[in-house]
Amino acid sequence: MKEARNTERYDIAIIGTGPAGVSAALTAKNRNKSILLLGSRQMSEKVAKAHEIRNYPGLPFVKGEDLAAAFRDQLDRMEISVTEQRIGAVYAMGDYFALQAGEEMLEASTVILATGVVMAKTLPGEEALLGRGVSYCATCDAPLYRGRTAAVIGYSPREEAEAAFLAGVCSKVLYFPMYKEQTDLPDTVKVIRETPGEILKKEAGLAVKTEAGEYPADGVFVLREAVAPGQLVPGLETEGPHVTVNRRMETNIPGVFACGDLVGTPYQYVKAAGEGNIAAISAAAYIDRVNKEKGE
Repeated sequence: MKEARNTERYDIAIIGTGPAGVSAALTAKNRNKSILLLGSRQMSEKVAKAHEIRNYPGLPFVKGEDLAAAFRDQLDRMEISVTEQRIGAVYAMGDYFALQAGEEMLEASTVILATGVVMAKTLPGEEALLGRGVSYCATCDAPLYRGRTAAVIGYSPREEAEAAFLAGVCSKVLYFPMYKEQTDLPDTVKVIRETPGEILKKEAGLAVKTEAGEYPADGVFVLREAVAPGQLVPGLETEGPHVTVNRRMETNIPGVFACGDLVGTPYQYVKAAGEGNIAAISAAAYIDRVNKEKGE
């Protein structure tokens, strides 16, 4: 892991810009904490695509795109910026957390996970080969495959940027889009409209297996909108796709909090926003308590 140097350490890093993440950011700002809000400036894709939301207080029958616009406007008014960097992993470093964002390491005293629930099942072979040829971050591990072949399984058009980045490093890039939209990639990237069913270990590397055949690669990048929480934060206690929390949104790792769809049903925007508020209050209280114990 690359050591961070001269890195600003934020009070709270919030991963996710849905209702839970936005609510957490607004509350943390009101508590005078320094914030690193990580996600998409377009807000949650789930929110933006919602046809109509009928139970969000104060915004009756609001369209998803209008609610997302309201989130952006309120963040702007509160002078909270969104950092559009993919977080590949979160590491506990003792009295702070290191967040891997490509080749950069970001630092925060606490972390709030508001990534939404990851519904997609992992591919056969994916978890077993994670760290042994399978990766969730192209910009992190691209140097390992310089001049070699990489396969990218992308679950949304947003992942095309990482495939394009790999094309400038690898000798060959295979791209498997898991969506119907047209791709916009360099000619050097070979787009394969087949559904991966398994990632195989081979004598000379790996292979992506589809119904049509096998595609050899030195490395396979599986790029989803969100990484499963147990893979994002080593040691995090989960139950199925959900993170285990108490009513203060505390996880089993001191200093790590979780909220929204990530912690379980019902998957409701209003419930997520309330939990984001609680998570930020708990994170702020945790920081204050730690600082008091240190005599700061």
